[in-house]
Amino acid sequence: MTALSTTLSNWLTQGAPAILVTVAEARGSTPREEGAGMLVGREACAGTVGGGRLEWTAIAAARRMLEDGSVAETLDLALGPATGQCCGGHVVLRLERADGGTVAALQERERRALDARPTLLLFGAGHVGRAMATAFAPLPLRLRWIDGRAQEFPETIPAGVERILTESPLDPLAGAPPGAGYLVLTHSHALDFEIAEAALRRGDAAYVGMIGSATKRAKFERWFRARGRDAGALERLTCPIGAALTGDKRPEVIAALVAAELLVAFAVPSRVSLSPPGRGSG
Repeated sequence: MTALSTTLSNWLTQGAPAILVTVAEARGSTPREEGAGMLVGREACAGTVGGGRLEWTAIAAARRMLEDGSVAETLDLALGPATGQCCGGHVVLRLERADGGTVAALQERERRALDARPTLLLFGAGHVGRAMATAFAPLPLRLRWIDGRAQEFPETIPAGVERILTESPLDPLAGAPPGAGYLVLTHSHALDFEIAEAALRRGDAAYVGMIGSATKRAKFERWFRARGRDAGALERLTCPIGAALTGDKRPEVIAALVAAELLVAFAVPSRVSLSPPGRGSG
């Protein structure tokens, strides 16, 4: 998805005026959160503030501003019968004529949003890994895709995905920020075990998932305990991944199910231990 700052920059370069619509306040049940935005041009729109009558109203107001030369306007909207919506919340929209300063402000906002995204380390560039990289690329994640086999990566890496080619996958794992997620699906069960063990021993992962069956999990648990590790850490392991999976092993289906698991895990801070990396690693 093209960033709003890029779209706006292109429009202004082409001489096309635009209005930036931003959710300034969102109270109660609303279709979008504060800070959500969209661009409205004379013939096109980009982004969304929630769709439906709310968005139609914003677009109509923005295009009126484009015609009459208005610089700024505020819309105060209750999402009830009057707007044909039943959310029951309340939204304040800020409409501003866009210029070069707006581009810079959007770029800064997008940079902050990117910095705030949770980090996911995806280990393995095989057929399932490729499906997952494609599925995860549009999600609000900082995705680091790791493998030691250059030939396994596609020629074109999805936008926003960082490719890490390394024979030492534990190095990027050790350098990951607290609260990161780890998805392990390499070509080697032995390597899977080493990576999953290292991720669990950190004690600060939002998600540790390893591809495989219930049998693989049981084997990993025995291996983990035999190495003298804290068996309690095994409660934080998701294996098999894709809990809703019902026998469909197509990579794209697995990727969709795991994406749902990840988004839930990253949305629940309580799953992340406050222990610093390495604590209890013995």
